[in-house]
Amino acid sequence: QVRLVESGGGSVQAGGSMRLTCTASGYTRCMGWFRQAPGKEREAVATIVSGGVSTYYADSVKGRFTISQDNAKNTKYLQMNSLKPEDSAMYYCGAVTSASTCSHRNYNDWGQGTQVTVLS
Repeated sequence: QVRLVESGGGSVQAGGSMRLTCTASGYTRCMGWFRQAPGKEREAVATIVSGGVSTYYADSVKGRFTISQDNAKNTKYLQMNSLKPEDSAMYYCGAVTSASTCSHRNYNDWGQGTQVTVLS
């Protein structure tokens, strides 16, 4: 298992920007951000292959969110621009550590979560 430490989050006005950071304590095959709003299932927002270039974005965030990484720091970033009230949720950093693929169902390590609230 790997420990994931998140930072960022908070409240912002609609149209604003926010950056989330997640640092892993060890090896990850891939990492990403998932979110869960009250009464809804957790959904993948953006994921990236660790040390690679392959990324995934949910349709709802394409063109607004960007996931990036600093391999030397074992850290991933989620830059969120043009935020909308519907982006409000608990955001979780997740990682795949032992599985051989980056399928979303293989994410098995999670951070504590950080709340993002977008005010209308």
